Amino acid sequence: MMLEPPVRIAMLTAMPKLLAFAISLCRNRDQAEDLVQDTLLRACANIKSFTPGTNMLAWLCTILKNHFLSQCRKNRRSFEPLDAHADSVASKPTQIAHAEYRELWAALAKLEHRQREVLIMVGASGLSYDEVARICGCPTGTIKSRVNRARTELSRLLSIEGEDFEEDRVIAAAIASRDRTAMSAQRSA
Repeated sequence: MMLEPPVRIAMLTAMPKLLAFAISLCRNRDQAEDLVQDTLLRACANIKSFTPGTNMLAWLCTILKNHFLSQCRKNRRSFEPLDAHADSVASKPTQIAHAEYRELWAALAKLEHRQREVLIMVGASGLSYDEVARICGCPTGTIKSRVNRARTELSRLLSIEGEDFEEDRVIAAAIASRDRTAMSAQRSA
């Protein structure tokens, strides 16, 4: 079946966020890629049920989530903690960003499944509260509450409190250097 160009473009544009959502569910990149491929095949087969003008990403996320849950029921597989796969697929962090990334995923793994799911859909995938509510089949207020509780708990787990963030000396030095360069350029002009 040949897809219309706007539909094909919308599907291709949604793929990175769809993959991120799949990884958050599977916690395994290979399984997530398979899940995305299955989702896109199902979407192509059922493209007539997509309402033009609505959010393609939300529609695809719904298909992906339903397919994932069906697979879990079929395999009678429970959700595995992130730590079970993190050590086998990740190398030891060599930079601060890698350490922060790992710390974030460890904190995300400690969140309740429903909170983690909606936080990823809203925060990482960029879906609106209303879209996530439709995907999850619950009121928008419930989604807002879950996201708020997830953010609060994530902040607690990552020890982020108010505006008491420690200043990064490297970034501060780079900004100061940029400012000095700009001031020198102004004096020369």
